[in-house]
Amino acid sequence: MFEKALSFYTRYFVVWVILGGLAAYRWPAPFRALAPWNLAFFALTMFGIGVVLRREDFRRIAKNPRIVLVGTVAQFTIMPLGAFVVARLLQLSDELTLGLILAGSAPGAMSSNVMSYVAKADTAYSVSMTTVSTVLCPFLTPTLTCLLAQGTEMRVPIFRMTLELLTTVILPLFLGFAVRHFLGERLRKVLPIFPAVSATFIVFICALVIALNRQRLQELTGIILVATLMLNLGGMAAGYGVGALFRMDLSRRRTLSIEIGMQNAGLGTVLALKHFGAGATIPTAAFVFICILTASGVASFWQRHPVGLTVADRRY
Repeated sequence: MFEKALSFYTRYFVVWVILGGLAAYRWPAPFRALAPWNLAFFALTMFGIGVVLRREDFRRIAKNPRIVLVGTVAQFTIMPLGAFVVARLLQLSDELTLGLILAGSAPGAMSSNVMSYVAKADTAYSVSMTTVSTVLCPFLTPTLTCLLAQGTEMRVPIFRMTLELLTTVILPLFLGFAVRHFLGERLRKVLPIFPAVSATFIVFICALVIALNRQRLQELTGIILVATLMLNLGGMAAGYGVGALFRMDLSRRRTLSIEIGMQNAGLGTVLALKHFGAGATIPTAAFVFICILTASGVASFWQRHPVGLTVADRRY
């Protein structure tokens, strides 16, 4: 019964994101008070992801590295460049441009694994891509943000961002993986808790951004909605196209579409708040809402139109 409740909570966390956002808009003070703990909360989220990962997840990468490489390269090119192009087309301010680029330069989101599962796509492929992009993000996310933000007047502290990502993403992730490795089956009963914890912190991050930007949201909602929709839908379409270009089966095309279109914008929000101010968090927070809503809709549609597993899927 408890596991079913946790599964329900995690699967429908888009509802809790919306409710949390409404609560933060109505009562911003309690959320603002928790702002100093933002990085610690995110580190705990990554620890939880590490606990859920298994050695088999890394073996999948070793067995078929080509498709993971294709997906990872696509993710760290399509989304950052897409964010840059969208920001220029819509003539966003420097602050908003930086926030959108951060959203595009973030690694894959753990929620994409859930969406791939719901869509009956290749979940193993999604987990592998998320794992690789998360490990690479301390080096690629600050570098890409710095390169693409050169046209703005805002300085990107690339070294500090890299160090921060190593301590809040990679270290907790591998600590969690080590705990899972050494405790093994003794953790089996509590494993369903960790995805729910991650979902809770995503809710908190979104709510915090709304609380910090309560007075600015109304005037910026329209343009940010258009920008994040363009980036998200463009990324999903491009991801599907990359899968078709490399002659992947339908299941993996769907996985790439979800994986590339959904970024860990919660991480982007944490970085934006720490290094660039509250204004830069608006695009990253909006992207969290947008990608969850669009991916939920697509996953629901594909769930009703499943594809059979190929021989390649079964080997993987």
